[in-house]
Amino acid sequence: MLVLDHVSISVPDLDAARPFYDAVMAALGVAKVYDRADALGYGVRCNAVEDFHSCLAVYQSAGANLDAKRHWCFKATTRAQVRAFHAAGLAHGGRDDGGPGLRPHYHAHYYGAFLLDPCGNRVEAVCHRAEDGD
Repeated sequence: MLVLDHVSISVPDLDAARPFYDAVMAALGVAKVYDRADALGYGVRCNAVEDFHSCLAVYQSAGANLDAKRHWCFKATTRAQVRAFHAAGLAHGGRDDGGPGLRPHYHAHYYGAFLLDPCGNRVEAVCHRAEDGD
């Protein structure tokens, strides 16, 4: 069962965050669905027929909460997507907060990477699958 239907991340500077989120979402194969002066949207909203989607909104907010204990983790279908997420984030203003690699203390195949977005939000991509050659 998917727990989250949609989630919102707040940033104090949307112009600084836009290239980062465009790049990391594209690396994960997630489409950008809107780009407004006050918000960005990625993914697909659920509807009465398809209730298995999820979406992300990134809102500009002067009161953005950047608590280091909060983070958002995005699913990747391959370990290559995790690596692409991390590289794209670094290339677009993000800071490394844990490079791509196995994290066996979660489970044997947990392959994740952590970044801080240009505004300080902690984001992660994870692939839970075992992959040959990785």
